[in-house]
Amino acid sequence: MQSLLLAFGLLAGGPLLAQDVLNTWIDPAAEPCVDFYQYACGNWMKSNPIPPDQTRWSRFNELVERNNALLREILEQAAAPRQERSPGKQKIGDYYASCMDEAGIEKKGIEPIKAELEKIAALRDPGARPMFRFTSGPDFKNATLVIAEVDQGGLGLPDRDYYFKTDGRSVELRGKYEDHLRRVFRLLGDWPEQAKAKAQVVMKLETALAEGSLDRVARRDPNNVYHKLSRRELEELAPSFNWNAYFRQTEAPRFDSLNVAVPEFAQKLDELLRTESLDNWKVYLTWHLVRAAAPLLPQAFVNADFDFYSKTLRGAEEIKPRWKRCTEMVDAELGEALGREYVERAYPAESKQRTLAMVRAIEKALEKDIQQLSWMTEATKNKALEKLHAITNKIGYPEKWRDYGPVSIVRGDALGNSMRASAYETQYQLAKIGRKVDPTEWLMTPPTVNAYYNPLENNINFPAGILQPPFFDARRDDAVNFGAIGAVIGHELTHGFDDQGRQFDAKGNLADWWTPKDAKRFEERTQCFVDQYEAYSPVEGVTLNGKLTLGENVADNGGLRIALMALADSMSDGSRGGAEQTPEQRFFLGWGQIWCQNVREQESRLRAAIDPHSPGKYRVNGVVSNMPEFQRAFGCKTGQPMAPENRCRAW
Repeated sequence: MQSLLLAFGLLAGGPLLAQDVLNTWIDPAAEPCVDFYQYACGNWMKSNPIPPDQTRWSRFNELVERNNALLREILEQAAAPRQERSPGKQKIGDYYASCMDEAGIEKKGIEPIKAELEKIAALRDPGARPMFRFTSGPDFKNATLVIAEVDQGGLGLPDRDYYFKTDGRSVELRGKYEDHLRRVFRLLGDWPEQAKAKAQVVMKLETALAEGSLDRVARRDPNNVYHKLSRRELEELAPSFNWNAYFRQTEAPRFDSLNVAVPEFAQKLDELLRTESLDNWKVYLTWHLVRAAAPLLPQAFVNADFDFYSKTLRGAEEIKPRWKRCTEMVDAELGEALGREYVERAYPAESKQRTLAMVRAIEKALEKDIQQLSWMTEATKNKALEKLHAITNKIGYPEKWRDYGPVSIVRGDALGNSMRASAYETQYQLAKIGRKVDPTEWLMTPPTVNAYYNPLENNINFPAGILQPPFFDARRDDAVNFGAIGAVIGHELTHGFDDQGRQFDAKGNLADWWTPKDAKRFEERTQCFVDQYEAYSPVEGVTLNGKLTLGENVADNGGLRIALMALADSMSDGSRGGAEQTPEQRFFLGWGQIWCQNVREQESRLRAAIDPHSPGKYRVNGVVSNMPEFQRAFGCKTGQPMAPENRCRAW
């Protein structure tokens, strides 16, 4: 019991008052009206350097580490072979034990992937097609029905733009990627010149696939990734690929139509299938097979994978300890079996009830906010309220748990376990085609330190993993909790009305429920956020992409505003006294301090290119500078950085 309590910080000197926790991290030398982030987080940043196995260190990472410590305890207990283990514990325990067996993995060498390599060499079906994604998902225009989907894929670099940027850093990075490819082919037994030639083949094919791929900003518009076609139309679009044979081999249910998310990508793939040699495709498929398998291959492959994807791309100094990597793999592939054990230990029923009460208070505040909007007409307001009232809430964990019975987990077969778990997940998703959407399913596992809004189901989802300190703490006053988890709840609710979410109606269908006048006004208001955040530079020579981050920035700004409204409605007269700071000041500190972070330069550059979220500093300062309530709470003078004359607001 003591180790469990320590994992959650409950025995570290006894409970701290919210006031003490807030003051611990404040930088008294900083001026809140000039740089609120530095004021709220300065001492935290000074006291929390980035660990060598991390690429950034934040309040999120702190909680992830605490959750992982508990998951490790669960897995080590489950890994001890005992006859009384439940089927779920057997699977997660034997998966973890197999993953931790470095000596056994080393002894096997590349034997676990030889069968797949032989399939590629003989042009027999090698399983997954890494050059595109085939899965299932709700029909954007009929969101209660699951349909088949084909989407772009097949890249080894983080984003399509990495293949085309011409600045010095990008050119250098592509060179290091080719070095990595050569290193992997050498590990497979190729001579240096062979490895070099194969690296160039992979680079050539991936660059061509990137040319046909849609960029991240364009993909944010759901209309750009929804193209419902018949199977015949897909065959006409890309006739060089035998789609019928492929769909049969995947054992997908029979279907007559599907969403071809990016038709231009399918056309590019068809061109490459016509013009590139079979030998080149064998090289490409070999690389992507080894890339996927690398974490569970011998140490030479693990080191190569770390050196490029974690060290070069992100700036990590050391590889994570084996137990962390294995814990993450179990969570990724048997997540609800592990999550069920986590919930029993970490998420009591009373926590769920308090969270639900906060959700209801913030939904009520959003309703009030919509009703008071001066720029929106009554017709659109009524539709917005209809959508808000239809939002459903999923808190903590699923109503029904996934059954991993079909997954064969064999102790001592680390890579085989992973491949079978992945194959099961693929079949699980494909089996949904033609069925009704199950709105009780989760897209995140219970221990995950995150949350999401699903526009196609019109629901918000909060795993138990994030409903822990510092985001939610039963020992803290409402002001701090509303500024922390309350603002996150408000953030997810506001996603239903950001530039993406607003395009879906109350039933989750892609449908325009806005009057043209209101749509134009909304776009004018959100352009203000685009301009504001594009002025922020997280690292020298890099600015944020205001269009890529627009949805998250709108959600941050709207979420904190309605959380403050909810707090004001919940406070009694007696709740305002007795503390050094006012409730409003504690509310804003609660917000600021969940985003404290230190980030490596490489990670900052990567995230600026691919992450739709702004860095912590700008999530804090960008939002509070748009709120007159912050200016009043801290007595800022108009014209100071956190109290500009012109502010952005949508919701």
